[in-house]
Amino acid sequence: MDDNVFWHHATVTRDRREKMNLHRAKLLWFTGLSGSGKSTLAHALEERLHQRGCRTYVFDGDNVRHGLCRDLGFGIEDRTENIRRIGEMSKLFVDAGIIALTAFISPIRKDRDNVRRLFQSDDFIEVYVKASIETCESRDVKGLYKKARAGEIPNFTGISSPYEIPENPEIVIDTENREIEECVDSLLESLESLDVIPTMVV
Repeated sequence: MDDNVFWHHATVTRDRREKMNLHRAKLLWFTGLSGSGKSTLAHALEERLHQRGCRTYVFDGDNVRHGLCRDLGFGIEDRTENIRRIGEMSKLFVDAGIIALTAFISPIRKDRDNVRRLFQSDDFIEVYVKASIETCESRDVKGLYKKARAGEIPNFTGISSPYEIPENPEIVIDTENREIEECVDSLLESLESLDVIPTMVV
Protein backbone atom coordinates (compact mmCIF):
# COMPACT_ATOMS: atom_id res chain seq x y z
CA MET A 1 0.00 0.00 0.00
CA ASP A 2 1.34 3.44 -0.96
CA ASP A 3 2.10 5.58 2.10
CA ASN A 4 0.25 8.45 0.43
CA VAL A 5 -3.07 6.58 0.16
CA PHE A 6 -5.46 7.12 3.07
CA TRP A 7 -8.89 5.70 3.94
CA HIS A 8 -11.57 8.41 3.91
CA HIS A 9 -14.13 8.07 6.71
CA ALA A 10 -17.60 9.11 5.51
CA THR A 11 -20.30 10.67 7.68
CA VAL A 12 -22.94 8.30 6.27
CA THR A 13 -21.99 5.09 8.05
CA ARG A 14 -22.96 1.46 7.67
CA ASP A 15 -24.97 1.69 10.89
CA ARG A 16 -27.03 4.57 9.50
CA ARG A 17 -27.62 2.69 6.25
CA GLU A 18 -28.74 -0.43 8.12
CA LYS A 19 -31.23 1.60 10.16
CA MET A 20 -32.66 3.06 6.97
CA ASN A 21 -32.84 -0.39 5.35
CA LEU A 22 -34.45 -2.01 8.43
CA HIS A 23 -32.12 -5.00 8.07
CA ARG A 24 -28.48 -5.78 8.76
CA ALA A 25 -25.81 -6.00 6.07
CA LYS A 26 -24.10 -9.37 5.61
CA LEU A 27 -22.15 -11.42 3.11
CA LEU A 28 -23.67 -14.78 2.22
CA TRP A 29 -20.91 -16.80 0.56
CA PHE A 30 -22.43 -19.68 -1.44
CA THR A 31 -19.84 -22.35 -2.21
CA GLY A 32 -20.19 -25.77 -3.82
CA LEU A 33 -19.52 -27.77 -6.95
CA SER A 34 -20.57 -26.61 -10.39
CA GLY A 35 -24.19 -27.69 -10.77
CA SER A 36 -24.87 -27.82 -7.04
CA GLY A 37 -27.34 -24.94 -7.38
CA LYS A 38 -25.38 -21.97 -5.97
CA SER A 39 -26.56 -19.38 -8.49
CA THR A 40 -30.13 -20.71 -8.62
CA LEU A 41 -30.35 -20.64 -4.84
CA ALA A 42 -28.70 -17.23 -4.44
CA HIS A 43 -31.02 -15.60 -6.98
CA ALA A 44 -34.12 -17.31 -5.58
CA LEU A 45 -33.19 -16.09 -2.10
CA GLU A 46 -32.54 -12.59 -3.43
CA GLU A 47 -36.01 -12.54 -5.00
CA ARG A 48 -37.64 -13.46 -1.69
CA LEU A 49 -35.53 -10.90 0.20
CA HIS A 50 -36.40 -8.23 -2.36
CA GLN A 51 -40.10 -8.98 -1.87
CA ARG A 52 -39.55 -8.31 1.83
CA GLY A 53 -37.99 -4.92 1.11
CA CYS A 54 -34.34 -5.88 1.58
CA ARG A 55 -31.50 -4.28 -0.37
CA THR A 56 -29.47 -7.02 -1.98
CA TYR A 57 -27.02 -7.87 -4.75
CA VAL A 58 -25.85 -11.21 -6.16
CA PHE A 59 -22.29 -11.59 -7.39
CA ASP A 60 -22.53 -14.51 -9.81
CA GLY A 61 -19.34 -16.33 -10.78
CA ASP A 62 -19.92 -16.23 -14.54
CA ASN A 63 -21.16 -12.64 -14.52
CA VAL A 64 -18.10 -11.38 -12.64
CA ARG A 65 -15.79 -13.08 -15.12
CA HIS A 66 -17.41 -11.04 -17.90
CA GLY A 67 -16.05 -7.82 -16.40
CA LEU A 68 -14.21 -7.41 -13.12
CA CYS A 69 -12.30 -10.68 -13.48
CA ARG A 70 -12.28 -11.14 -17.24
CA ASP A 71 -8.47 -11.12 -17.25
CA LEU A 72 -8.24 -14.22 -15.03
CA GLY A 73 -8.05 -17.89 -15.95
CA PHE A 74 -8.86 -20.97 -13.86
CA GLY A 75 -5.46 -21.98 -12.55
CA ILE A 76 -4.87 -21.94 -8.78
CA GLU A 77 -3.28 -18.46 -8.71
CA ASP A 78 -6.01 -16.92 -10.85
CA ARG A 79 -8.75 -18.58 -8.81
CA THR A 80 -7.20 -17.12 -5.66
CA GLU A 81 -7.08 -13.64 -7.21
CA ASN A 82 -10.67 -14.01 -8.42
CA ILE A 83 -11.86 -14.75 -4.89
CA ARG A 84 -9.71 -11.97 -3.40
CA ARG A 85 -11.30 -9.39 -5.70
CA ILE A 86 -14.81 -10.60 -4.93
CA GLY A 87 -14.05 -10.52 -1.22
CA GLU A 88 -12.91 -6.90 -1.38
CA MET A 89 -15.89 -5.90 -3.52
CA SER A 90 -18.30 -7.68 -1.18
CA LYS A 91 -16.78 -5.87 1.78
CA LEU A 92 -17.66 -2.53 0.16
CA PHE A 93 -21.23 -3.69 -0.48
CA VAL A 94 -21.66 -4.76 3.14
CA ASP A 95 -20.35 -1.37 4.23
CA ALA A 96 -23.02 0.10 1.94
CA GLY A 97 -25.66 -1.65 4.05
CA ILE A 98 -26.47 -4.32 1.48
CA ILE A 99 -27.00 -8.05 1.87
CA ALA A 100 -24.42 -9.34 -0.61
CA LEU A 101 -24.76 -12.87 -1.98
CA THR A 102 -21.89 -14.51 -3.85
CA ALA A 103 -22.19 -17.67 -5.95
CA PHE A 104 -18.71 -19.03 -6.61
CA ILE A 105 -17.34 -22.55 -6.58
CA SER A 106 -14.42 -21.10 -4.57
CA PRO A 107 -12.88 -24.58 -4.19
CA ILE A 108 -9.89 -23.66 -2.04
CA ARG A 109 -10.63 -23.45 1.69
CA LYS A 110 -7.74 -21.06 2.31
CA ASP A 111 -9.17 -18.58 -0.20
CA ARG A 112 -12.58 -18.63 1.49
CA ASP A 113 -10.94 -18.21 4.89
CA ASN A 114 -8.97 -15.22 3.61
CA VAL A 115 -12.23 -13.55 2.59
CA ARG A 116 -13.72 -14.36 5.99
CA ARG A 117 -10.83 -12.53 7.65
CA LEU A 118 -11.80 -9.33 5.80
CA PHE A 119 -15.04 -9.18 7.79
CA GLN A 120 -16.18 -8.85 11.35
CA SER A 121 -16.79 -12.27 12.85
CA ASP A 122 -20.55 -12.41 12.22
CA ASP A 123 -20.64 -10.58 8.88
CA PHE A 124 -19.43 -13.53 6.80
CA ILE A 125 -21.96 -16.34 6.45
CA GLU A 126 -20.60 -19.35 4.59
CA VAL A 127 -23.35 -21.34 2.86
CA TYR A 128 -22.24 -24.78 1.72
CA VAL A 129 -24.49 -25.88 -1.14
CA LYS A 130 -24.21 -29.61 -0.76
CA ALA A 131 -24.64 -31.99 -3.70
CA SER A 132 -22.56 -34.97 -4.75
CA ILE A 133 -20.37 -34.91 -7.85
CA GLU A 134 -22.65 -37.60 -9.32
CA THR A 135 -25.73 -35.42 -8.89
CA CYS A 136 -24.01 -32.31 -10.22
CA GLU A 137 -22.71 -34.20 -13.22
CA SER A 138 -26.14 -35.68 -13.94
CA ARG A 139 -27.57 -32.17 -14.04
CA ASP A 140 -24.74 -30.68 -16.14
CA VAL A 141 -26.93 -27.69 -17.03
CA LYS A 142 -24.12 -25.94 -18.92
CA GLY A 143 -22.55 -29.05 -20.44
CA LEU A 144 -19.32 -28.37 -18.58
CA TYR A 145 -18.82 -31.80 -17.04
CA LYS A 146 -19.12 -33.43 -20.46
CA LYS A 147 -16.44 -31.09 -21.81
CA ALA A 148 -14.25 -31.64 -18.74
CA ARG A 149 -14.51 -35.44 -19.12
CA ALA A 150 -13.49 -35.02 -22.75
CA GLY A 151 -10.43 -33.03 -21.70
CA GLU A 152 -11.72 -29.83 -23.28
CA ILE A 153 -11.75 -27.89 -19.96
CA PRO A 154 -8.58 -28.07 -17.84
CA ASN A 155 -8.59 -27.41 -14.08
CA PHE A 156 -12.27 -28.28 -13.74
CA THR A 157 -13.34 -28.59 -10.11
CA GLY A 158 -14.40 -32.09 -9.14
CA ILE A 159 -12.84 -33.66 -12.22
CA SER A 160 -9.28 -32.46 -12.71
CA SER A 161 -9.08 -29.98 -9.83
CA PRO A 162 -10.02 -30.52 -6.15
CA TYR A 163 -12.89 -29.05 -4.15
CA GLU A 164 -12.21 -28.57 -0.45
CA ILE A 165 -15.47 -28.96 1.50
CA PRO A 166 -16.09 -26.28 4.16
CA GLU A 167 -15.19 -27.50 7.63
CA ASN A 168 -17.50 -25.28 9.71
CA PRO A 169 -19.98 -23.47 7.44
CA GLU A 170 -22.65 -21.37 9.12
CA ILE A 171 -25.31 -22.94 6.89
CA VAL A 172 -25.50 -26.21 4.94
CA ILE A 173 -28.15 -26.53 2.23
CA ASP A 174 -28.71 -29.97 0.71
CA THR A 175 -29.91 -29.35 -2.85
CA GLU A 176 -29.58 -33.01 -3.72
CA ASN A 177 -32.55 -34.03 -1.58
CA ARG A 178 -34.55 -30.82 -1.18
CA GLU A 179 -36.55 -28.67 -3.60
CA ILE A 180 -35.45 -25.09 -4.25
CA GLU A 181 -38.36 -23.46 -2.39
CA GLU A 182 -37.72 -25.60 0.66
CA CYS A 183 -34.04 -24.57 0.55
CA VAL A 184 -34.96 -20.88 0.31
CA ASP A 185 -37.39 -21.22 3.21
CA SER A 186 -34.60 -22.75 5.28
CA LEU A 187 -32.23 -19.93 4.38
CA LEU A 188 -34.78 -17.28 5.34
CA GLU A 189 -35.32 -18.98 8.68
CA SER A 190 -31.56 -18.99 9.24
CA LEU A 191 -31.30 -15.28 8.42
CA GLU A 192 -34.14 -14.54 10.83
CA SER A 193 -32.50 -16.57 13.60
CA LEU A 194 -29.20 -14.76 12.98
CA ASP A 195 -31.08 -11.43 13.30
CA VAL A 196 -30.10 -10.37 9.78
CA ILE A 197 -33.71 -9.72 8.76
CA PRO A 198 -36.83 -9.19 10.90
CA THR A 199 -38.91 -12.28 11.61
CA MET A 200 -41.93 -12.49 9.32
CA VAL A 201 -45.15 -12.45 11.32
CA VAL A 202 -47.83 -14.60 9.65
